[in-house]
Amino acid sequence: MLSNLSMARTNGGEQSVPTEKQRCGLIAIIGRPNVGKSTLLNALVGQKVSITSRKAQTTRHRITGIHTEGDTQFVFVDTPGFQTRHTVRGTAALNRNLNKTVQSTLSDVDVVLFLVEAGKFGPDDAKVAALLPKEKPVLLVANKLDLVHRREDLFPWLQGLQEHHTFTEFVPLSAQKEADTKRLLGIVRPYLPEQGWWYDQEALTDRTDRFMASEIIREKLFRLTGDELPYTSTVVIDQYVEEPPVPGKSKSTGLVKIAATIIAEREQHKGMIIGDKGERLKRIGTEARTELERLLGTKVFLEVWVKVRSGWADDETRLRTYGYE
Repeated sequence: MLSNLSMARTNGGEQSVPTEKQRCGLIAIIGRPNVGKSTLLNALVGQKVSITSRKAQTTRHRITGIHTEGDTQFVFVDTPGFQTRHTVRGTAALNRNLNKTVQSTLSDVDVVLFLVEAGKFGPDDAKVAALLPKEKPVLLVANKLDLVHRREDLFPWLQGLQEHHTFTEFVPLSAQKEADTKRLLGIVRPYLPEQGWWYDQEALTDRTDRFMASEIIREKLFRLTGDELPYTSTVVIDQYVEEPPVPGKSKSTGLVKIAATIIAEREQHKGMIIGDKGERLKRIGTEARTELERLLGTKVFLEVWVKVRSGWADDETRLRTYGYE
């Protein structure tokens, strides 16, 4: 099934804009953990393609979001928050993997959006700023502008940031305001190369439905466990089967059967996930299934299990097995 969420790359097909008049390019969204990168990506695309939660390090993969408007196709890349604590016990391999994803992304893109919180700039922001490429346009995007009470306070703050990098443009905004994200698109457009689009005009992401299923379950896991559960938990899709609509039944939309396993670091964590009499795990599955049905446009049968795999986040082999590049 090719859902309305993910569509394959196309090398042909009709386009509403002649190829010679098209613009297309890669835009990286980078910043410290939990600064709002996934929220901004979803707002720019116009639909959820990257999971969000209040827990830092929610995004662990390079997520591509696609927005096509007028003659331009914006291909956004949401990166994991750059990890500044490489040696945290039991997570060194995972953190190295996340940082490698950030650094490799920066070498590929045409434009970089460096996302910070308006009026704030701490040591973790500075460590990400040190990675910014000098040979590519970097836009300083100050998010959560609505929380700044005195706009004039931003001028000395902005001058201080120029010491870390010579930014091409400064864009203050609130990622939750549509007018602000539209303004950002207009600012980014001239920096993209004049070349043919890479994806179908209706595409929203290059990630598969199977991948999105694992991410949605992981989002519900983090949201419903809050600060109780360390972020060293992941989700593996064991089975993803698409059944076509039943012939002769006009209201039949088909069925997707998903079997997933939540990987926990310790038995104690497993208990947190399952909850009293299994209620928390049941709620994780219910909320994930409801959102997947909305995104995929079909009925979903979802089974979620919990297993303990101690040390997985510091095991290179298991990281590859669990889908970390």
